[in-house]
Amino acid sequence: MGHVNALAQLADLDDAALRTHYAPLRTPWLRLNFVATADGAAEGDDGLSDSINNAADKRVFHLLRDLSDVIVVGAGTVRAERYRPNPTPICVVTRSGEVPPSLRGRQEQLLVATCRHAPHVAETRELVGADNVLLLGEYAPDLAALRHELVARGHRDLLCEGGPHLARDLFAARVVDELCLTTVPRLIAGEHRRITAGAPVDVSLRLHAMLENDGTLLARWLIEDQPHRPFD
Repeated sequence: MGHVNALAQLADLDDAALRTHYAPLRTPWLRLNFVATADGAAEGDDGLSDSINNAADKRVFHLLRDLSDVIVVGAGTVRAERYRPNPTPICVVTRSGEVPPSLRGRQEQLLVATCRHAPHVAETRELVGADNVLLLGEYAPDLAALRHELVARGHRDLLCEGGPHLARDLFAARVVDELCLTTVPRLIAGEHRRITAGAPVDVSLRLHAMLENDGTLLARWLIEDQPHRPFD
C-alpha cells in the first residue's frame, strides 16, 4: 500500500495560527471560497451548500469572513442561501439591480454592483443610497471594474462566496488571486452544480497550502498567470 504523507491538521491550529495560515499573500487580494463533495457537488439535494458542509468548513468560512473587508456574492446565491445583513459589508452582484429580500434590512453595509441598463437601478438607489450602487458596465456588471472600485473604496481583502456563475465570470475576467476550496469526504451523485458554471474557462491553479480534519481537505489554490493590474 502507498504511504499517505501527513497533512497539517486543522485541529492543531488555534485561532491566531489559523489567521496566519489564511493571511493573503499581498493586498489587494480577491479570493473565492467554496465547499464541494469528493464527486464535485457544490450543493446538496436541497440546492444549498449548507447541506454538504461541516464544522471544519464552517470554521474556515467564518475566519475568511472575519479577515475580509467586503463579501462579494451573486444575487442568486443571496436569495438561495438567505443571506442576512452582516458586520462585514456585503456587495451583491446583480444584472437586474434588485436588492434580494433578505438584505432589505440594515442598509449602511450594503453595496449593489450592477449595470447602467439594469431595470431596478432607480428603486435600489432610493433603497440603499446612490453612492452604494455601483454602475459598472452597460448590460452586465464589469467585474474587472468591480475589483477596481472596491479597492478604490479601501477594501483590500476581498472575499467572494459565489455562486458558480459569478465565480466562473470572475475567473474569466482574470481578477481572482486565490480559490479556497473545502472538499468534504462525501459522495452524493445526482445532478448538482459545481463550484463554477457557464461557458468554458481554463484557469491554471497552484496548490499553496492544505489542512486536513477527519478526511475533510481545506486547500488554498493560487491562480497562475494573472495579468499585471496597474490599479492595484
